[in-house]
Amino acid sequence: MARGHFRGEKYSPCSSRRLRKNILASVLASGFLSLAPTLASASPPLPIASQTAIFSEPADPTAAWSLFCTQLPAECAIDLSEPDVVELTPEVWRNIVRINTHVNKTILAVTDLDHWGVADRWDYPDDGMGDCEDIQLLKRRLLVQTGLPHRAMRMTVVIDEMGDGHAIMMVRTDHGDFVLDNKRDQVLPWEKTGYVYVKRESTDRTGWIYYNGAADPVVTANR
Repeated sequence: MARGHFRGEKYSPCSSRRLRKNILASVLASGFLSLAPTLASASPPLPIASQTAIFSEPADPTAAWSLFCTQLPAECAIDLSEPDVVELTPEVWRNIVRINTHVNKTILAVTDLDHWGVADRWDYPDDGMGDCEDIQLLKRRLLVQTGLPHRAMRMTVVIDEMGDGHAIMMVRTDHGDFVLDNKRDQVLPWEKTGYVYVKRESTDRTGWIYYNGAADPVVTANR
């Protein structure tokens, strides 16, 4: 389907339904907003330099993202004084890997329909529950607290291995672009995920841009 017919308003960029067996009380008790000693471990080695994903043409956002930006405009604003690429030092890589794993293990993954009673809603998982985009938003917030530039971490919409819409966080670095994902704890180069890339947040303005050469799938939220 041509890009002009992409059904952005009906696209729910999250289909992960990996419901965890631990109950919500234990999730909240774990202190999921803390980066305390649970994150203390040996530093992982820096990854081999990867590729940079090319996104360029303007894309339409989803209605849920637009509403999220209306409620929390600072989360969607672009500060052009910030770098749009992270220098991938050992400390930065350690924080990326730890935060990805920590949030995955401490947030209960639920659909928006089960959580809020709506097909698509973007929000922080402050009650210990959230779907894929909520989980990635928390990771970005925690990484910003470590000193990483918000501008270099972009929410990205993909089609997953099941053919469903899914949201990931793409961290743009001088070693290439890497993906934080609630479906796996391993932080992979973007081209190693097996996903079909559709679009991501722009680094130059408040809005979205298409992955170059991507054909627009028609994906409608059904759960």
